[in-house]
Amino acid sequence: MPRLFALDQNFPQPIVALLAEYLTEEAELVPLGDIDRRLPDMENDWELLLSLHHDGRPWDGLITTDTSMLSLERELAVLMQTRLTLVAAEEAGHDPLRATGLLLLHLPGICKATTPARAQIWHLRAPGRLPHLDPWDQLGRVARHRSTSARRLYRNAQLSASELARDPLAK
Repeated sequence: MPRLFALDQNFPQPIVALLAEYLTEEAELVPLGDIDRRLPDMENDWELLLSLHHDGRPWDGLITTDTSMLSLERELAVLMQTRLTLVAAEEAGHDPLRATGLLLLHLPGICKATTPARAQIWHLRAPGRLPHLDPWDQLGRVARHRSTSARRLYRNAQLSASELARDPLAK
């Protein structure tokens, strides 16, 4: 049975809606405004958690980019009392697309571990910018695995000038 999570308004709803058909086994993500139009404008996050707890649907938790909730004692106390799961994805420089990707990466594991028996917090952080890989370094790794040199692998695998000039799509 998929987990039921309320989704805050900082996630790009059109993208999440398009992906919904692929998440059917893991989770149902429902925008706060679709639950009740007043929820996105609630002043206190603890009231939002309490509203989900009292709603008629069996909410597993809240997914948000508001990581400030992790340092607010009332919000944490209400989270524990309601036994909801809080998924706080850092926006990574106020980039909701990165936060969405981060959520989608971790969502299957979160859904498997979420239980109505206890409150949980999942604090998702995006790594810094990844450095590029140098193709020669990568070819060197392949070469070491094959007990040869990168230059020899390159020489054997590279295309001839005529092969390089031929467009595979041109017939």
